[in-house]
Amino acid sequence: MLLFNIILFTFLGSVVSLVGGIILLYKQKFTLKISHLLVSFAAGTLLGTAFFDLLPEALKAFDSGPTHKSGNIFLWVLVGILSFFLFERFIHWFHYHGDEETGQAKGEPAIPLIIFGDSLHNFIDGVVIAGTFLVSVPLGIITALAVGAHEIPQEIGDFAILLDKGLSAKKVLIFNIASALTAMVGAILMFVLREKIAGFLPVFLSLTAGFFIYIASSDLIPEIHHEKRKGFALYETILLLLGVLVVMMLVSFLEK
Repeated sequence: MLLFNIILFTFLGSVVSLVGGIILLYKQKFTLKISHLLVSFAAGTLLGTAFFDLLPEALKAFDSGPTHKSGNIFLWVLVGILSFFLFERFIHWFHYHGDEETGQAKGEPAIPLIIFGDSLHNFIDGVVIAGTFLVSVPLGIITALAVGAHEIPQEIGDFAILLDKGLSAKKVLIFNIASALTAMVGAILMFVLREKIAGFLPVFLSLTAGFFIYIASSDLIPEIHHEKRKGFALYETILLLLGVLVVMMLVSFLEK
């Protein structure tokens, strides 16, 4: 049953997020118009999940463990933030070096690199979803919601970039489906190794909280600030707060 839940919610959190990109193929103007609103909601869900669910669970797990070093959660949250920063720097470094070798305009990533980066990101999402299910089913469900929320606008962006680079809609869809399936690989691998990593689950929860805080604060919120359309600032603020509120209510409901 645990493996079934992991596979089901990894599918819902990662593969179903392709719906944003699929809609983009048919209603491009509409999808691009609402993508910033989706980003706002996603930022709220990531922050809400980190502060209302992952960190309290990590603190509880550290306090009940043999070492009682609850202060370690802050160290591992920071490690999570810095690790994701280094991961993004690695991808950007590859972008620029790939540009020099292929002759592309500086700052324009090659198609294989886009697919590789997205696949690795999806793999991490699968590991995160499965890891939180190993702690508790409610935690896994909420984490899958947060992953799915931030993956939908990301997939819209990936679809848009690949289409702009001249790939056909069919190839873009195939590449993104294959990339999304790496989340399943990550989730199943995490499940298989569950006994070996059981003692590190509090650390894993803290790292994941760091990942979510970094993605929301460094990637999503700056994108919200770049929105210049009149009236959208209010909508985006409301949706960000709504994302936080939804997670807070879900945590309260699922813990009963």
